[in-house]
Amino acid sequence: MKKTLMLAALGLAAALCLCGGNLQAQDDNGGGPGGPPPDGGPGGPGGPGDNGGPGGPGGPPGDLGNGGRGGPGGNFDPAQFQQRMQEQIRKNLSVTNDDEWAAIQPLIQKVMEARRGAGPGGGMGPGPGGPGGRGRLGPQASSEQQALQKAIEDDAPAPQIKAALAKCRAARADKQAQLAEAQTSLKNVLSVKQEAQAVLLGLLP
Repeated sequence: MKKTLMLAALGLAAALCLCGGNLQAQDDNGGGPGGPPPDGGPGGPGGPGDNGGPGGPGGPPGDLGNGGRGGPGGNFDPAQFQQRMQEQIRKNLSVTNDDEWAAIQPLIQKVMEARRGAGPGGGMGPGPGGPGGRGRLGPQASSEQQALQKAIEDDAPAPQIKAALAKCRAARADKQAQLAEAQTSLKNVLSVKQEAQAVLLGLLP
């Protein structure tokens, strides 16, 4: 049981990144990396991409654990991946009543969206293959982060970088507050056991 919860939590964290980035690699006719590793093993490799590009990302993991093999041309379906993830979360929370799930699921979605926005770095890190690599999986950088990055790259004067940094931190603090609010709303509709499961899944602190 503990192993299943750990795998689910790891899978959920990976899914947040995958869904948050909307798989920008597909815009470049190239795929992302293979699926999440099965029990710590290597992830499934991607298949061949269009126009000679790298293969698509691995398919949705079974039980948020084992990664699948990427299909040709980067044909990963984010909507299907998210649907399977939601079904697994429902299973781990032991929600069998449709009305109960209808009340819980939107709050889970809000937590996931808020977490993507408040994530460290906001998707500013390099994609696979080093700086400038394609196929970034993190959420898209905010306007404040882009402005800060530009100031750094342009070697702007210290006061300008300091101002951009302050705006970036303020925006991040606001997103953290939104995440905390979403998590509180979710916690208020869960039983004690469900709350404990949500903590193990990484939905709640």
